[in-house]
Amino acid sequence: MKLWEKGIATDQKIEQFTVGNDRELDTVLAKYDILGSMAHAKMLAETNLLSQEEANSLCIALNELLLKIENKNFIIENNFEDIHSKIEFLLIEKLGDTGKKIHTARSRNDQVLVDVHLYLKDEIITIKNLIKELFDLLMELADKNKDVLLPGYTHLQVAMPSSFGLWFSAYAESLIDDITMLNAALQVVDQNPLGSAAGYGSSFPIDRTFTTEALGFSTMKHNVVAAQMSRGKSEKIMAFAMSSVAGTLSKLAMDVCLYLSQNFDFIALPAHLTTGSSIMPHKKNPDIFELIRGKSNKIQSLPYELTLLTNNLPSGYHRDFQLLKEGLFPAIENLKSCLEMTHYAIKDIKVKENILNDEKYKYSFTVDTINQMVVSGIPFRDAYKMVADQIENGTFTVPESTNHTHEGSINNLCLEEIKKKMEFSF
Repeated sequence: MKLWEKGIATDQKIEQFTVGNDRELDTVLAKYDILGSMAHAKMLAETNLLSQEEANSLCIALNELLLKIENKNFIIENNFEDIHSKIEFLLIEKLGDTGKKIHTARSRNDQVLVDVHLYLKDEIITIKNLIKELFDLLMELADKNKDVLLPGYTHLQVAMPSSFGLWFSAYAESLIDDITMLNAALQVVDQNPLGSAAGYGSSFPIDRTFTTEALGFSTMKHNVVAAQMSRGKSEKIMAFAMSSVAGTLSKLAMDVCLYLSQNFDFIALPAHLTTGSSIMPHKKNPDIFELIRGKSNKIQSLPYELTLLTNNLPSGYHRDFQLLKEGLFPAIENLKSCLEMTHYAIKDIKVKENILNDEKYKYSFTVDTINQMVVSGIPFRDAYKMVADQIENGTFTVPESTNHTHEGSINNLCLEEIKKKMEFSF
């Protein structure tokens, strides 16, 4: 069944090419298509475009379909073009002429728009919750390991002393920035496009405020052309927010892979989180973090894929938009999986102590020594030259302890302030 069918057969190759894998991807939207249709039916009754009895019958039938979807007992067969045509067919099969009325004052264009907006709202909330769980774990690890020193690097050269407390909480605070990006995406998709029809509104006396409230949107996309233009824009903004999260995960995964190597040997993973080699029996590979890194880097390419798909398209609907789902939907699942697996693996990381006792890290304390000299009255440039001479002559000695007192430094992590910052952003 095709909603646009006029009794003229479509070339099979054309149909296969234009439908693509939409049936499979549309199962993700099935729940939201039902919810949008229920709100639409209620609104049609509210505006006397349907009788209350017809609306009730539609809602009962739609609710039965929703239960099938939630029980994973719903498929879109090949003789249906998409989720919209399958649901309408089932309504007509069950309710006859009443089922034929569900599409009154609606187009597939605003139907898929409202589906995508509702879907992205739910997924943003899920992703935020997964981020919060990872944030809480990182903050717990930061507090637990706040006094365990770690070399800091610039240009991959030993630079200054850091700590595992600083390292863990750095990624925790970075996740707050990612939450901010997701909040921006949520604000964009939390606008009701239903009622914009094919992009130019409807001559029916519909009530868009009714469906906005019924579907739990904070506002509507008022201008009907602007509503249509949100197709592509919403997905792209979502992709940029996901890319921000993925960037944090990718960098963390890279650090873990680096720190696990024998050349660094800062951390260890239990055997159950590593894989082996087919020919080297000593190998314990961090495949889980390499895949998190790879999947996260792939997600970071998504905004540019969606940009190229939608770039320079004029206003109005275009079939190009169908391809947005192919990249976005799997990427959302991959991001959730990466967040879950990062949490699962990070919690069992073992940090090594006394790392900075190794001779090769002694010069990480040169800045601390210079700063102590400056505090005692020696001009900075003179202190710099004096320490440089000590390094050259092999007479440099490591200070007994670090004394970094400013906010956010190794001896003043501001963990409580970071937690409050997350509470405010979340």
